Amino acid sequence: MNEKTYLTLEFNKVKEDISQFALTVEGKKELMNLFPSTNKRQIEMRLDEVTEAVRILEKSASIPIHALEGVENIVANLNNGVPLRPDQLTSLYYFLDACKKLKRFMEDKEWVAPRVSSYVYSIENIPEVGEEINRCIRNGRVDDYATKELVRIRKQMGIQEERLKDKIQSIVKSSKYKSYLQESIVSQRNGRYVLPVKKEYKGKVKGAVLDASASGSTFYIEPEELSIQQDQLLYYKLDEEREVENILWTLTGLVQQYKPQLKLAIETMIHYDVLFAKAKYSRSMDAVGAIVNEDHKIYLKEAVHPLLGNQAVPLSIRMGEDFHALVITGPNTGGKTVTIKTVGLLTLMTQCGLHIPASAGSEISIYEKILLDIGDGQSLQQNLSTFSSHIKNIIDLLKESNDRTLVLLDELGSGTDPLEGMGLATAILYQLYEKGATILATTHYSELKHFAEEHEGFLNGSMEFNIDTLQPTYRLLVGEGGESQAFAIALKLGMHPQIIESAHEITYREKKNYDLGEMDYHAKKEMNKQVIVNKYKNRVRSKTPQRENTSPLFNKGDNVKVSSSGEFGIVYEGPNERGDYMVQIKGEKKTINHKRLTLYVSAQDLYPEGYDFDIIFNSKENRKKDKLMGKRFVEGLTIDHED
Repeated sequence: MNEKTYLTLEFNKVKEDISQFALTVEGKKELMNLFPSTNKRQIEMRLDEVTEAVRILEKSASIPIHALEGVENIVANLNNGVPLRPDQLTSLYYFLDACKKLKRFMEDKEWVAPRVSSYVYSIENIPEVGEEINRCIRNGRVDDYATKELVRIRKQMGIQEERLKDKIQSIVKSSKYKSYLQESIVSQRNGRYVLPVKKEYKGKVKGAVLDASASGSTFYIEPEELSIQQDQLLYYKLDEEREVENILWTLTGLVQQYKPQLKLAIETMIHYDVLFAKAKYSRSMDAVGAIVNEDHKIYLKEAVHPLLGNQAVPLSIRMGEDFHALVITGPNTGGKTVTIKTVGLLTLMTQCGLHIPASAGSEISIYEKILLDIGDGQSLQQNLSTFSSHIKNIIDLLKESNDRTLVLLDELGSGTDPLEGMGLATAILYQLYEKGATILATTHYSELKHFAEEHEGFLNGSMEFNIDTLQPTYRLLVGEGGESQAFAIALKLGMHPQIIESAHEITYREKKNYDLGEMDYHAKKEMNKQVIVNKYKNRVRSKTPQRENTSPLFNKGDNVKVSSSGEFGIVYEGPNERGDYMVQIKGEKKTINHKRLTLYVSAQDLYPEGYDFDIIFNSKENRKKDKLMGKRFVEGLTIDHED
């Protein structure tokens, strides 16, 4: 596996989708770092875990997973010489409470998920830590009743603060200071109560100046009679800080005693978070755990590409028993590339312990490498052409492939001369097969279809094409090579079958009948219009006085219909003295009287001027002989014509 494989198959996007279901930052990181395994037992264990987690979600969608929120860092930094803050201790308390809830949650899940529920036993009960934190920390601060000494200190502080407030209020209201004050309010500077004294009366109030206004018109003075009492309050605050520090150190020491247990509990919580994220993703895709093998067998039932979801056409494919190489043909945008990407991506997901969007019973083989050549790959920096970059990639691919490799090739041999590209593609496929690789390749070359048909271990496949709508269905047909959709489309659009049959024979060196019944409704309608026009012309001719031995009713190449059988044929010659014509019907020449024939499409409407009718009426072998005899005398060479 390499980064190119992940990028091309878009595996990183799948990991991003799964990580959205994770609650912890650590769980998201672990999911983004998923790596495929080649160990069969490990893969099966991971898949079983997800299957059990899915069962739990079916019973209860709410799992008490703690989001951690920095708990991992708190535990990791326990021994750095700094006591834990109240907010950190509160986070630890909520984590321990979540662990306790998770243990209770898993108690009755043993019969549904024995493996997954057993992991909770790695979380040890440490109630003394949670109880002590809860007793000492309340509302984000150390509680008054954490220790007796702290209760005493804070009571003294409260009494002293009340005394101070009463004293300062009496000073503000007294007639002695009233005229000196800027306003009748009490302020604080550096935690000490002060009076706002006008600048001109600064010397009238005995005390320490702690601050002044920006304009300099007001001085904030601590009166002498308040100084002693405020010093006493400061002493109490210092005592409080020392006692709070002692309490925090005591709690930190208690937490440190259970650091190993806390680390294990955190790891277990992250594992549960990752596991249930996988399970939630599985449920969102209606996915299943695939059966895993090491025998190069791939059996996908109604599988879809996970990034396409409901938009994807289900893929069913079975390979690895009778054949290990599938050559897929079909029109552009017909789904060939999506098909091979789906197989590669689902293989990656399974080896990462993920369920795949397919029907139950689907099977995936384990591969050490998934090598591919998909996409353009042109490098402007390296000044490589598209074809050169493909070949460079395939050279590396040939070096690395072996019998534990899945190879995905898209448009093999494209980007160069078709004949040479076809030869290269054939040789590459054969070499990969000899090395034992499992191969899925897409191509436009019809010759590769013949290669796959003739060689053991290869099989043809094609992307289905709906000839009625002239649109691909994106469905894979295994065991069937793709037909020439160009001929089918031409027939639908109204081209005469005889021309298409000739083109088929030239292309594939075999005969095939293209029935007029396959023609599109609109094409038939156009032909029928032409027939009506021709009939009208014939009626006009019949009303015009004709001399004997005028032009015949039908001409060579006319498309006619036999009224007795409903068959269509092409006029070869005639008429004779009895009015009989020689008509070629489905490759066979028959003698039929003109009274049983009806003009369907005239030759002048079907063929260009000077068209060589030997293409239709004479065999390919005879045409070759005729051409040869036109060049020179060949002894013993004869041409047999049908009667």
